[in-house]
Amino acid sequence: MDEFTQAVNDVEEKCSTLLNSPRYALDSLPRSVPQSGIYMFSEGGLALYVGRTNKMRNRLRYHTASNHNQATFAFLLAREETGKKATYKKLGSRRDLLNDPVFRSAFDKARDRIRAMEIQFIEEKDPKRQALLEICAALRAGAKYNDFDNH
Repeated sequence: MDEFTQAVNDVEEKCSTLLNSPRYALDSLPRSVPQSGIYMFSEGGLALYVGRTNKMRNRLRYHTASNHNQATFAFLLAREETGKKATYKKLGSRRDLLNDPVFRSAFDKARDRIRAMEIQFIEEKDPKRQALLEICAALRAGAKYNDFDNH
């Protein structure tokens, strides 16, 4: 069996394990959170976002940080709620949007929403397998906010 086929087989198994793993709240994560791996945010049993990281506990907390560069999922939710998109110009930039009271309110609300979401995770140290596992989990779970679009 070649390396890719073996990786896909391993990822399929881990994906199934992830999707059937226990769900936790951000404020009650177990001690056994892996350092590297895949995580999934869900709400009411509906998968919303799958991510990957090499600093799991920190990354999960960053999703609720006030910094727009760390709380990327919250920023995405706020964009969806307000219909506003960031630009690469100073006016309309991510930082500028956070100065808009309507957008800031939506961003803060999204951070609170994420704090209340269910979290599942699984360890995966290999970066190539992390990428495959993120895609597998997002597709199998139907994660609404993973589009894998280039930016």
